[in-house]
Amino acid sequence: MSPPSLRWPPLLCLTIACGHARPPPPVAIDYHPVATQAAPPEGDLYAHCLAATSHYAHARDADTSLLLFTCEGDPARAFYDGLAAWSAKIGSEFKSAGRTFRSTSRVRRDLFGVDYCATDGTRYECVVTLNAGPFVP
Repeated sequence: MSPPSLRWPPLLCLTIACGHARPPPPVAIDYHPVATQAAPPEGDLYAHCLAATSHYAHARDADTSLLLFTCEGDPARAFYDGLAAWSAKIGSEFKSAGRTFRSTSRVRRDLFGVDYCATDGTRYECVVTLNAGPFVP
C-alpha cells in the first residue's frame, strides 16, 4: 500500500510564504534637528520651574534613570496653579501627608517619573523629571 499523497491547502501555503517574507530595508537615520514651534503656556511653567531649580537629584529603577529638578516659591506656585484645571480634568489631584498634590499625569503606582507640584497651603514645591537614559548610571 502506498502512502497517501500530501496535499497542502492553498491558504496554508500562502500563510507560510508570507511568514517568511524578507524584513523591510533599514530606514536611513535623519540627523536633522527636530522641527519646533513656540511653546504653549504650559511649557512656560516647565521653563520657569527649571530656571528656578533649587536642587536636583537622581533616582533610578531597574531600567530607568531619572534626574529630578525641584523648584520652590513663585515658579512652583504658578505651576501648581496652572495645573488646577488639568488635574481636575484627568483626576490627578490628591492629598497625602498634609499636602495637596497636582500632577501632569495620573499616578499609577508611585511618583516615579511623574511631574508634580505640592503645597501645604504656605509652601509650594514642584518636581520635574528628566529621563536621562543610560548616560546617567
